[in-house]
Amino acid sequence: MAAAVANGLKKEQTRPNKCAVISGPTNPMVTPLLTDLYQFTMAYSYWKAGKHDERAVFDLYFRKNPFGGEYTIFAGLEECIKFIAHFKLTEDEIAFIRSSLPPTCEGAFYGYLRGINCSDVEIYSIPEGSVVFPKVPLMRIEGPIAVVQLLETAFVNLINYASLVTTNAARHRFVAGKSKLLLEFGLRRAQGPDGGISASKYCYMGGFDATSNVAAGKLFGIPLRGTHSHAFVSSFLSPDEITDKSLKHHDGSSVCKDFVSLVKTWLNKLKGSRILGGIFSETNQSELAAFTSYGLAFPGSFLALVDTYDVMRSGVPNFCAVALALNDLGYRAVGIRLDSGDLAYQSCEARKFFQTIEKEFGVSGFGKMSITASNDLNEETLDALNKQGHEVDSFGIGTHLVTCYAQPSLGVVFKLVEINNQPRIKLSEDVTKVSIPCKKRCFRLYGKEGYPLVDIMAGENEPPPKVGERILCRHPFSESKRAYVVPQRVEELLKCFWPGSSDKKREDLPPFKEIRERCIKQLEQMRPDHMRKLNPTPYKVSVSAKLYDFIHFLWLNEAPVGELQ
Repeated sequence: MAAAVANGLKKEQTRPNKCAVISGPTNPMVTPLLTDLYQFTMAYSYWKAGKHDERAVFDLYFRKNPFGGEYTIFAGLEECIKFIAHFKLTEDEIAFIRSSLPPTCEGAFYGYLRGINCSDVEIYSIPEGSVVFPKVPLMRIEGPIAVVQLLETAFVNLINYASLVTTNAARHRFVAGKSKLLLEFGLRRAQGPDGGISASKYCYMGGFDATSNVAAGKLFGIPLRGTHSHAFVSSFLSPDEITDKSLKHHDGSSVCKDFVSLVKTWLNKLKGSRILGGIFSETNQSELAAFTSYGLAFPGSFLALVDTYDVMRSGVPNFCAVALALNDLGYRAVGIRLDSGDLAYQSCEARKFFQTIEKEFGVSGFGKMSITASNDLNEETLDALNKQGHEVDSFGIGTHLVTCYAQPSLGVVFKLVEINNQPRIKLSEDVTKVSIPCKKRCFRLYGKEGYPLVDIMAGENEPPPKVGERILCRHPFSESKRAYVVPQRVEELLKCFWPGSSDKKREDLPPFKEIRERCIKQLEQMRPDHMRKLNPTPYKVSVSAKLYDFIHFLWLNEAPVGELQ
């Protein structure tokens, strides 16, 4: 009976194939050996039992949204497709597998490994950069069971961190607001080189504007940002160390032969100011030398770290002296970075200082000088700064962002839902771990205001939801949780990204910046109460009435019946 019901849940879709060259994985460590040993022991067992070519269907999904939120961003699909496009075991890899398995394993198995690839695997996936929710398959993988098992660990690895850190970046963007510049500064604190590269890539996807990571900038075209460290400031002793003091005017019309003296002149003017003179007296001369030297090196992009000694008594006045000298020569300084202390208070005081200069000395736009803040920032810090009131224009965020300090893993799983057209279910005393069986189609239903209302899973043979049609949406496991929905728009979520040997059309992998744009657009489409940090409204994930009945039929059919004595 289960087979008959399952067959009724199927529907073949055929479209003309479309192929394009796909490059290899970004990380050379992503090879067929990037897997757990038990994938090879299972592959051998399948092969030994003659089951290795049986057609299996697996769902890759997660069970709970991260960070106490109610949404997740799906990321990592492109790397999965690159992985399978080049999946082939080398002779060295096969020799290593042979040495790792028991000597009782038959030699013919290694000949089988030598011949496998992913030409008979099909991948259906939600497009990368989409907002996604628990239980809904992010990817559906179909193919010979032994081959698909060999993909499992790599797929989970490539999706888990990518989706987690993209979501973390999106949450930081939501708290910071659209108008703020967000800079990813996490490379030095990331978990190894790949953690750093992946974090830069997926934070940019999640809404950050730039990275400090030069390698990621080259690989993915992410804008780069960076200035100098405290070491640069403290490496100078006095302005006397600066030997080349000349600086051309921005338009090339003249040369200032002693830029250092011009800076000192402006510093004295600031000291003599009726309003500013009471804020500082003698500034740190090594800091002044460092800022002057940096201004000479980068007159068109001067941004200084101002908290090495004292922000308001030294750092800000020294910065302003250099910025004003640059202004005399036609250059516009960028601003300052704060990296310690009370960021809300310091940013407000620095802004007042800038505005006073603009007013007193008539320097147009000086009051709007950019203020960047860093120093172990996270969602909570950004939220607190918003509540306190601040004048920060951009945030440099590192450790808490790239390490996903608030939650270390998304908990992606990879579950068998069908084999040889027979649906399979994974049962558990913990109902959240019960899988949803059979090959499914997934849809997102939108309401009148354009917001998504619910995601619904249905058997493959069921007619898709239609606009204006009343649809019963059921919680997969709770009988009392159900609702009728009349959608104003219906979006099918799973698309074919790898057709294998079939003639189905393959979706193109979009350029990385298009994926980022999709992510930002998807987030803007979400209802604000699903997005908020505190007590967000849960988004509804459901199954069709027919699939609900089948889940519970299969559950009762597969679960052993207890006996009381």
